[in-house]
Parts: sequence; structure tokens; C-alpha cells
Amino acid sequence: MSYLSTGLFIVGLKDALPIALGYLPLGFAFGLLGAEAGLKTLEIVLMSLFVYAGSAQFIAVSMLSSGASNMAIIIATFFVNFRHFLMSTALLPHFRNFSPRVIPLLAYELTDETFVVSTARYSHEPPHQSYHLGLSLTSHLGWISASWLGASTGSALISTEKWGLDFALPAMFIALLFFTLRNKRSYLVACLAGGFSLFAALYIPGNWGVLLAAILGATGGVISEKWIAE
Repeated sequence: MSYLSTGLFIVGLKDALPIALGYLPLGFAFGLLGAEAGLKTLEIVLMSLFVYAGSAQFIAVSMLSSGASNMAIIIATFFVNFRHFLMSTALLPHFRNFSPRVIPLLAYELTDETFVVSTARYSHEPPHQSYHLGLSLTSHLGWISASWLGASTGSALISTEKWGLDFALPAMFIALLFFTLRNKRSYLVACLAGGFSLFAALYIPGNWGVLLAAILGATGGVISEKWIAE
């Protein structure tokens, strides 16, 4: 197959526009939060360039603000992004005819959103690295631009709490959750985990409630296999 196709790159670019627009409020919020945490605009932009993991970047900024150690931040972001191993494995069969030099870049550019869009396309269209490059690079550029815009605006002009942007990360996870609810069992798991998370937030100190809620939800899903059909 031909490695280069301008037409398919443009198709990937067009498919990435909704993703880039969706990144705008989140990246803007991250830039603001980074500025409030004391990061310089260049540092915020470089984090969006080299880390490029929205949830991990929010968590890292929050931990920096609380004085967490570098090792704690690295470990936390590693586990948050562990799902990328699963997504990469799922995409691997589609990359077999791609140039070996490009595959590391595409793996680095992988996000939840580009994974969903690319796998949906590859279910009815042959994979092509030019399409994937257009999709990935445009999405990344959107995230970097939004982060720069938020950092340039600065916390001196806009308060993240006043505009509700401090809720951007929980809102993003809630939105992603709804896209995964496809059957009765998934709704049960979501309700169990969500209900226990609320209980833990009120009555359990620290962040242990998040881990316990995940375990409870997963356990409920496994147990329900015998009684709840897909």
C-alpha cells in the first residue's frame, strides 16, 4: 500500500474537527488550572505537547498544587493512562501495513477520542496511516491550542471556580461513561460505582472511596452475569 495520501490525510483532518472542538473547553480549563497552580504558559504548552493526556494532566496539576512528589505524580498518571495499553492492542491489527517509522508517533498520539473515531472508520474502511496522521495530529493541535489559550488568559482574568471550569475533569469522565453504557449490566455497574462514590465522598476521608467504588462496581458486574443478560 502507499504510505502517503493527501486526500486521506484531509479526511482524517475533517474527522478530527469535532474532537478538536470538544477539546477546546477542556484544554482551556487545563490552561487556567495550570496557571493557577503556578505553571508558566510555556510549561503548560510543553505539557500538552509531550504528555498529551487530558485526565493525567489535570491530575498532575492538581497534585502539583497540593505539593505531591514527582514520583507520586508519575505513578498516578501511569495508572490513569494504563488503558492506553488496551487501546493500542486493539488498534495493532490495523497498523500492520503502516510504516514502522510512523507507528511510534501514532501510538504516542493515541487518545480515547481518536481511538473511538478510528476504530469506527476501520470497521468499514481500510486503515491508512495518512488518515490516522490527519486525525491524530489535528486533534493534538486542538488540545495544544486550547491549553495555550487558557494559560495565556491567566487566572488573573478568569476564575475557574466562577465559571465552573474546575468541574471540567469530572464532566469529561461522566460524558465518557455514558458512551460506554450499552446494556443492563453496564448500567448496574455505573449505578453501583456512582452510588458508592457519593457515599464515600460524604463519609470516607481521603480518596480511598474512588478505588473502593471501582472494586464494588466491577464485583457487582461479575456477580450479575448469572442473572442479567447482555
